[in-house]
Amino acid sequence: MKNILPTLLFLLSFLSIKAQETPEPNYRQAARFSPTKMAKMVHSTSVRPNWLQKGNRFWYQYKTSTEGSKYYIVDAYKKTKKPLFDNVKMAKWLSEITKDPYEAKHLPRFNFTFTKDEKAIRFYVTSKEEVEVKEDKEDAKKDSIKAKKKKKGKQKMEKKVYHLEYRLGGNRLTILGTKKKKKEPWKKWANIAPDSSIVLYSKNYNLYWMNKENFLKAVKDEKDTTIVENQWTKDGELNYSYGGRTYGKTDKEKKKQEKDKQGIYGYWSHDSKKFIYTRSDARHIEDLWVIHATKKGRPQLETYKYHMAGEQDFYKSEMLVFDIPSKSKKEIVLDSTVQQSINIYSHPWKKSYRRDEHNPTKLLSKKGKIYFSTTSRDRKHLDIHVADISSGEVKTIIKEHSNTYIEQRGKSIRLFNNEQEILFWSERDGWGHYYLYDTNGNLKKQVTNGPFHIDRFEGINEKTREVFFTANGIAKNQDPYYAHLYKINLNGTGLKSLNPGDYNTGISLSDSNQYFVSNYSRVNTIPKSELRDSNGKLVMKLEEADLSQLFAAGYKFPEPFKAKAADGITDIYGVIYKPYDFDSIKKYPLIEYVYPGPQTEAVNKSFSQRMDRTDRLAQVGFIVITLGNRGGHPARSKWYHTYGYGNLRDYGLADKKYVAEQLADRYDFIDISKVGIFGHSGGGFMSTAAMLVYPDFFKVAVSSAGNHDNTVYNSWWSETHHGIKEEKDAKGKIKYKYMIDKNQSLAKNLKGNLLLATGDVDNNVHPSGTIRMVNAFMNANKRFDFMLFPGSRHGFKNREYWFWRKADYFSKHLLGKETNFVDIVEMNRDKALKR
Repeated sequence: MKNILPTLLFLLSFLSIKAQETPEPNYRQAARFSPTKMAKMVHSTSVRPNWLQKGNRFWYQYKTSTEGSKYYIVDAYKKTKKPLFDNVKMAKWLSEITKDPYEAKHLPRFNFTFTKDEKAIRFYVTSKEEVEVKEDKEDAKKDSIKAKKKKKGKQKMEKKVYHLEYRLGGNRLTILGTKKKKKEPWKKWANIAPDSSIVLYSKNYNLYWMNKENFLKAVKDEKDTTIVENQWTKDGELNYSYGGRTYGKTDKEKKKQEKDKQGIYGYWSHDSKKFIYTRSDARHIEDLWVIHATKKGRPQLETYKYHMAGEQDFYKSEMLVFDIPSKSKKEIVLDSTVQQSINIYSHPWKKSYRRDEHNPTKLLSKKGKIYFSTTSRDRKHLDIHVADISSGEVKTIIKEHSNTYIEQRGKSIRLFNNEQEILFWSERDGWGHYYLYDTNGNLKKQVTNGPFHIDRFEGINEKTREVFFTANGIAKNQDPYYAHLYKINLNGTGLKSLNPGDYNTGISLSDSNQYFVSNYSRVNTIPKSELRDSNGKLVMKLEEADLSQLFAAGYKFPEPFKAKAADGITDIYGVIYKPYDFDSIKKYPLIEYVYPGPQTEAVNKSFSQRMDRTDRLAQVGFIVITLGNRGGHPARSKWYHTYGYGNLRDYGLADKKYVAEQLADRYDFIDISKVGIFGHSGGGFMSTAAMLVYPDFFKVAVSSAGNHDNTVYNSWWSETHHGIKEEKDAKGKIKYKYMIDKNQSLAKNLKGNLLLATGDVDNNVHPSGTIRMVNAFMNANKRFDFMLFPGSRHGFKNREYWFWRKADYFSKHLLGKETNFVDIVEMNRDKALKR
């Protein structure tokens, strides 16, 4: 006993010391799960059905580490799943035709086009053989002068291309041609009428048109000098144009492309006789600029219109109807005394449309009506209108009002029953639900009811009067963010779950509404896919993701958790990510990855191989968590979603802090004295705010592209989610007042370590927001760190580089270990050396 006692005391002492140990940064393990390496370990995780037009059939591609890519065709009605072709035979045929070696597991990724009878597929493959570039005879004749001037010399060569056809069930490939697929630049500018009789486009900021004959010439050769172009309008100008796109282009590029044909987006009447276009006047909106310092030659200026929160002027929109036969134009008269935005409702596209088919955007109505909505600038009023396309008469049929903002996620209305009824989505009772109206605006029935949120319309069966939709929160005792497919009768009866289970699901419903593909998983399960019918009956299991290589590399699933918000009542849902070499007797720093919403929350609900912000960072030696907060995701109640209205800086921080404290109480391995936080965009804004509102709790932050000063951010996001006040002066003129707390007002509170970053050509969240934050810290005599990403927009170009700089920063300030290498060896290690 005397000999054992010293040993026990030593072990207890050792374990006590070890319990206080902070893990060593494990860069090698984090490097093993880079996006490049993940792409080699995880392939397909869901079935993306390509629905065909004939029958309830679809094809899909699925890739695994054991068989490579395989292609299947499924007949839901016959309950059959067959290979689209035999991979071994396809490899043999391709090898014989192209003289290049092919193998069943390593076929190229095919870009199929089905023939109209859907009995054959067509595709292109490029061989290694080089052949002389040959001009088309027609092109050579047209350009005979240029051909004569052509200097003799080395013949230009190109890779030989085969255009192939495979008849389903056949035993060979047919060569359709050996010319490479021609580029189709006309697709970027041509808006073709549903009957193909006329093509509209933009040029010099105005509307142009050409008939079918001349368009076919343009398809063959855009430089054909015999093409007749017709100018329809003459009053278009920059920032008050008919189509075209200048956003994201430098001033030099805009000038160069001014006379090029560009696209015009609008809505066609189903008979092709009318074209409806909403024209926006932004000439009075002030300019904003970014400078492209890394472009070749001189740095280039990019000037663009940008409406900031609280500015008095607003975009002015008008709705125009172009009559195709008469080539006339008229305006639908709208209320020009109010600041509002316009949205025209379109006819839904079929899921079975073919990629090679002409698929124009059409009006919702087939009967000469224009259904559209207007939303007030303060986003508290949404009105649904219908305009007669011939007379221009406008009638308001539905009025929606809220004291916060009206969520636009469910903004589409559905017209059915020979255009006698409307299905409308609203949060008027505090939850997202469907309401049935007649087309005169009379409410007939609230179709769905209860404490749950309808997220998306999926389909409607007019014969059975059933509507299909995805929703959150119907199934109790599971994560309310898990989405499932449901159906309900339009009289409000017969609510039924069609793919139940304690999973998050993503679905694709066939155009017939008879079958759907359901992909389902949680963050801690292997993704699976199945086919079900419209009653929810399982037709067949389709696929299970192959994660064998991922597990072999040491991967372990994260863990979902539930905690309480700072009010002690509201449930908050999140995910905890641990190092794969996790040691429960060590003390790990805690890092929160955040995005405040209110459009969404940065919390995965399904398995994801995108790991940089969560799993991979944890491998360095941290516990990483993601969690929601009141005022976040709209998939819950309107109360939850709009909790931050009027307090857009601080609304989610108390929940982030309180949940971290609860987790530290649950788990001894969390070191609550070392808490870090990071995020991008709204998450960049939130992570910096956390450091300044709770400076004694959050010790380290990495904040990228943050909208730290929302007065220099776009009006849509901040005016919507924070609110803007309308006030009338003595003359009845409306003034807009916008007051919001800014991060820089709290700069004096900084105590910990903060790294700020921005892209220098970010034309979404302008770099000035971050620069103002930098200036505030300097004026407050604070030490902090700052990085600029040259040539980067809102999404940084070099994401791998940014990952390692974040890892360095958290390692230095939370683990107490700083790398001494100038090179990021984890990036260089896998690069092939150039000789």
